[in-house]
Amino acid sequence: MARHAYRRVLSADTLEDTPVYGTDGNKLGTIEEIMIDIEDGKVEYAVLEFHEGFMNMKEKLFAVPWNAMQIDEDQERIILNVPEDTLKSAPGFDKDDWPDMADPLFSSQINEYYGSYTASRI
Repeated sequence: MARHAYRRVLSADTLEDTPVYGTDGNKLGTIEEIMIDIEDGKVEYAVLEFHEGFMNMKEKLFAVPWNAMQIDEDQERIILNVPEDTLKSAPGFDKDDWPDMADPLFSSQINEYYGSYTASRI
């Protein structure tokens, strides 16, 4: 079996609208935006829009730390390493009222909420 040569660099635009799946294989939604820390150049968050039937969360967006996800290049999707129970009470925001994602308080709240899922990789 040939090994797939995975890319280490992709444009953020390439990842927008990429489907997001849970570790159980269920489709959760898509990537709406990729948020980059312009001082260090690292991806901080992916903004997710959940699928229409997923917990009736279609009208809200969710910032999820980048390191809580893994790109599955073979299937052209992203795997979110967070249980659905956790997503049900995740902090979200309205499509028309985005938080200041550079605010250290916002960052600490998001990272604290997803903290135990960002350390473990799939």
